[in-house]
Amino acid sequence: MVNYTLIGNITVLKLVMIVGILLGWAITSKIFSFYVRKTFKTRLDKDHLEIAVKIINYSIFVLAFTWILGILGIKLSGLLVAGGILGIVLGFASQSIVGNLVSGVFLMIERPMKIGNAVEVNGVIGIVEDIKIISTTIRTWDGLHIRVPNEKIFTSSITNYVSNVARRFSYVVGIRYKDDAEKAIEIIRQITDEEPFALQTPAPIIFVSELASSSVDITVMIWSPITEWYELKKRLLWVIKKRLEANGIEIAFPQSVLWLGEENLREKIGKSIVGD
Repeated sequence: MVNYTLIGNITVLKLVMIVGILLGWAITSKIFSFYVRKTFKTRLDKDHLEIAVKIINYSIFVLAFTWILGILGIKLSGLLVAGGILGIVLGFASQSIVGNLVSGVFLMIERPMKIGNAVEVNGVIGIVEDIKIISTTIRTWDGLHIRVPNEKIFTSSITNYVSNVARRFSYVVGIRYKDDAEKAIEIIRQITDEEPFALQTPAPIIFVSELASSSVDITVMIWSPITEWYELKKRLLWVIKKRLEANGIEIAFPQSVLWLGEENLREKIGKSIVGD
């Protein structure tokens, strides 16, 4: 029997067994992951399914790691004692890692956000690409991938832009003082009634919100399905502008009126006549 010693108690045979276990772990993880995804893809949503796959992969890794320790002759009891001493030494240095680990578990349980959601967290805005046990990856609107530690996410306020089925957007449309504000409101309401993605429950809110220095400001608040929110918000404002102008109502622009007063005006006119 070949039993060449490589390093300490590690022989060629043990090394081959360790490599075989690692290969077996990788193959088994892929097989189980494929089977779980195929079997439960219609029973679980994407986030729950990915959490289940990760738990299975971690469990198989722990079993493989324990088996390798047995091959190397390392007893778990001795490892626990050594780990306890090492844990005291490294405890303070690994606080952030442990915090991220615990936070990752709670994020997977609480699920304030899902993969594919548009969120704002810890000053980062974008799409959730992946939620791992230590960190979360967010793709920004500019296409950058940002890795955010789970501890920062768990202790920060999370704004989820798509968790609700509907979302509201608003405009402020300023018209001229000489235009009919009631007619403008009626026209805008007709536009929202004609638009299939402008929800009627909750109903649109349209009202004169301010008498500004150069315009009568009309606030328009519209609810839309979250899947159509962005496109509708981009498109509808231009539709409102064109429809108002077609009905003789124009969007106001800043204006200034210079008033000299009646007496001053007469005096200037008189001086100009005398001079001539």
